[in-house]
Amino acid sequence: MGIRKKNNKNPPVLSHEFVIQNHADIVSCVAMVFLLGLMFEITSKVAVLFITVQYNVTIPANGGPEETAVNYFHYGLKDVATVFFYMLVAIIMHAIIQEYVLDKINRKMHFSKTKHSKFNESGQLSAFYLFSCLWGASILVSENLLSNPVSLWDGYPHTLMPFQLKFYYICQLGYWLHAIPELYFQKAKKEDIPRQLVYISLYMVHITGAYVLNLNRLGLVLLVLHYLVELLFHVSRLIYFSNEDRQTGFTVWAVLFVLGRLLTLSLSVLTVGFGLAGAEKQGLNPAEGSFNVLFVRVTVLAAICTTQAFMMWKFINFQLRRWREHAQTQTLKKKSSSSKSKSKKANGVNGSVGASGADSPRARKEKSS
Repeated sequence: MGIRKKNNKNPPVLSHEFVIQNHADIVSCVAMVFLLGLMFEITSKVAVLFITVQYNVTIPANGGPEETAVNYFHYGLKDVATVFFYMLVAIIMHAIIQEYVLDKINRKMHFSKTKHSKFNESGQLSAFYLFSCLWGASILVSENLLSNPVSLWDGYPHTLMPFQLKFYYICQLGYWLHAIPELYFQKAKKEDIPRQLVYISLYMVHITGAYVLNLNRLGLVLLVLHYLVELLFHVSRLIYFSNEDRQTGFTVWAVLFVLGRLLTLSLSVLTVGFGLAGAEKQGLNPAEGSFNVLFVRVTVLAAICTTQAFMMWKFINFQLRRWREHAQTQTLKKKSSSSKSKSKKANGVNGSVGASGADSPRARKEKSS
């Protein structure tokens, strides 16, 4: 992300600079329109589509009375409107974190342009990953997915989701969708746009796939696992920017990254390759939310394995680049230390020659005269 320079002159209304400087206020006004729509009966039905989670299903708990009924949700086309609204919320939150946290730190640290953009990226993603990890972990605990791994594929298709799980997916899609206009709002460099579009697309495809194919439980576990590893990387990079000698976090991240890839592949193969393959309900039935056929299972596993291989390839290139940079800095330090030692020896020899010349017979005669 580029550096946004504050200009005392007001740019023309609706110009590019005007939209970039005031995009948070503009988006806030758009979001307020939906919120104000709840106040009027004519517009409330439309506003509800954008703000609240849709497709509510009420099921009595354990066959008990209606007072103990539990609300579940499934997905549908109306979720697109909800994702759009929470994309606006994500843009507003992005601007708040940028202005009130990251920009203040940047002014104190005086980063270069390159470090400035990377610091902003890591700061935003660290906040998002931390929030998503804590929220996702709480859902895993409340739904007993960690204590009962069989539930990842048992009872498929998992068409009915609790409110927290569906809202989690809505917010995830909204956040990664908001990252696309943020490339324009934050004046991203042209050379950085392809890289960011690649990982935004990967997140959108995998999260949407898990949501639509009713693999929401497996998707939640893999997201929390992935976000935890990525959180460690971006926190380590923030620490590195404050003090370049602190690189221990990258070593811990490298170990967890490899373990995370192995665990992701293991859970995916176990759930999709073995669990769903041996499930009682087989066949393709989109009306019932069942996609448990060989072609879909192979496609899902191929997508996950390809993504993990791509991430490992990027990881290996990153580690090789770090090792080369470390080797270059070590050689430069050795050269500087050797040159300093040679200069000290030369100064010592010149000093001894000067002292011997001062005590020569001619010098003593000149002193006596």
